[in-house]
Amino acid sequence: MRKLIYPYGVSLDGYVNDRDGNIDWTDPDEELHQFHNDRFRELEISLHGRRMYELMAEYWPHIPEDASPIEREFAGLWTEKRKVVFSRTLTEVHWNSTLVGENAVEEVRRLKSEGDGVMEVGGANLAASLIPHGLIDEYQLFISPVVLGGGTPLFPPLDKRIQLRLAETRRFETVVMLRYVAD
Repeated sequence: MRKLIYPYGVSLDGYVNDRDGNIDWTDPDEELHQFHNDRFRELEISLHGRRMYELMAEYWPHIPEDASPIEREFAGLWTEKRKVVFSRTLTEVHWNSTLVGENAVEEVRRLKSEGDGVMEVGGANLAASLIPHGLIDEYQLFISPVVLGGGTPLFPPLDKRIQLRLAETRRFETVVMLRYVAD
């Protein structure tokens, strides 16, 4: 069965964006960007919510000419990677993407059962729809030293707790990564 990871930049107080939806505080330095490139290269499928897809599609296929080699590498990885985009409002997607308009939970269950590699979920709202169903196997939190005081929380309200086990910690220059696996 495919493993589903939820890798996300998060503020010290648990938000993935600020009250205005900004994520500018998550810009990776070169070391962290290379780590994400290497991690992304190993994925079979990247799952995107609508907002995450639109954000990524607005930038990565059209990066500026003066972009760094690491950014250019990620742009190629992102545009070529198989993506599944979950949206009820989009009518088309590009760059090796498939659009799914209904029942994200059932589609993710199906995708997990069709292989034995690794998928990631990108987008807090999409992840929030999957977390209560126990579909996330691993959480990779990239904790930034910023307190936002509000925004979109990393985790949705839950009816029951999720027991996790710390599998790895890693210190980067700008963030600390905590990797947790579901028991």
